[in-house]
Amino acid sequence: MNIAIYTLGCKVNQVESQAMERELLRRGHALVPFGGPADAYIVNTCTVTAVSDKKCRNLIRRARKAVPGAVVAVCGCYAQTDPDAVAALGADLVSGSTGRMAFLDRLEELLQTRGAQVITVDKALARRDSPRRGFERLPAGGALGRTRAMLKVEDGCDNFCSYCVIPYARGPVRSLPLAEAEEEARRLAEEGCREVVLTGIEISSWGRDLKNGQTLIHLVEGVCGAAPGLRVRLGSLEPRTVTGDFCRRAAALPNLCPHFHLSLQSGCDATLARMNRRYDTARYYESVRLLRDHFQDPGITTDLITGFPGESEEEFAQTLAFVERCAFTAMHVFPYSRRPGTPAADMPGQIPAAGKEDRARRAIALGKGLERRWLEGQKGRVLPVLFEEEKDGLWQGHTPHYALVRARGEALHNQVLDVEITGAEGGALTGSLRAAQPEPCAAARNVVE
Repeated sequence: MNIAIYTLGCKVNQVESQAMERELLRRGHALVPFGGPADAYIVNTCTVTAVSDKKCRNLIRRARKAVPGAVVAVCGCYAQTDPDAVAALGADLVSGSTGRMAFLDRLEELLQTRGAQVITVDKALARRDSPRRGFERLPAGGALGRTRAMLKVEDGCDNFCSYCVIPYARGPVRSLPLAEAEEEARRLAEEGCREVVLTGIEISSWGRDLKNGQTLIHLVEGVCGAAPGLRVRLGSLEPRTVTGDFCRRAAALPNLCPHFHLSLQSGCDATLARMNRRYDTARYYESVRLLRDHFQDPGITTDLITGFPGESEEEFAQTLAFVERCAFTAMHVFPYSRRPGTPAADMPGQIPAAGKEDRARRAIALGKGLERRWLEGQKGRVLPVLFEEEKDGLWQGHTPHYALVRARGEALHNQVLDVEITGAEGGALTGSLRAAQPEPCAAARNVVE
């Protein structure tokens, strides 16, 4: 059968869609573009914001209209939290955020039988006392020949930040055992990948459910050691993960990329408390300082929410000042989105959309300025770049710090090559190739002695 997949949301959703693609190909099906005719359409949904929900609904309607006789199958976080709304849009199969292979089994059954609508959602995930489940093992990586693969090592979240619906959509923390993560990394290296991204809903909690004393740094050391030829990159980190011991051990790993995404959300302690974040600005800044003490000019990126309930103009000003103090290399900025069922949805002091958007624009402008400053500071350096694709006559790829680099060359796909940085424009670096090929991350590091 010809099957089209559309994925919304985070890297975990992307990993899970890639695993479904890989399995569908193994079963003999063909993957086709979502915009064209197909026997089945899969929409892997996100529910992190109201905008995400709207995009999901639009895509389901689009799939339903594309080919009247096709099977429309919907999975993911929006389907998990509001399966009735998805079913009302005419989806033939509604599944949640677990059981991807069983989801494909049911899809195949519907393709054969064209039977009645099927809804299979584990509603117990939405409870704060949801029973802990095992980690769902999925094949890492998508089609062969990819430069970068994502390895899902963790699912679920126990933090229950007051604004976030994801713990209710994903359930409690589950971890991929260390030996299996190491084996997946070795397999990806054998398939030709040059970089692996360790990802999950909340990877800082990796190992908590295993109850064997292992923490995230054990996982990082294990994966880096199992596949020394791979660049290893970390997904989003909870700031409290970054301790002196974590940094000392991480800095000793030559193939670990010095790029750290530390979710901030607010630079005001009062707002952080209302958000139920588990740190204050002093602890967050300690993480930033530790990373810069142990790594040479690391890439430090973050997320920020503007217009959280009760956020005054003075509190927002504190956030902007703290962002400037941290001097992030890049930021993702989101206006606060009210999520039904979360504590923040019922908090007083809800800020009008125009006010949230205005603050988002101001934060984005500050972030862009900090990004430009950091990129300008890379001029004259020689950095290893993993080249991914050719675009507009230039090859482009990323440094270990996750800076985008563009350079002229021939057939550079999936090669790691030294580039002398000569300029910065349009949110990217430009440069010229050096002849020699370096070790995975060596030229970009290293430990601050």
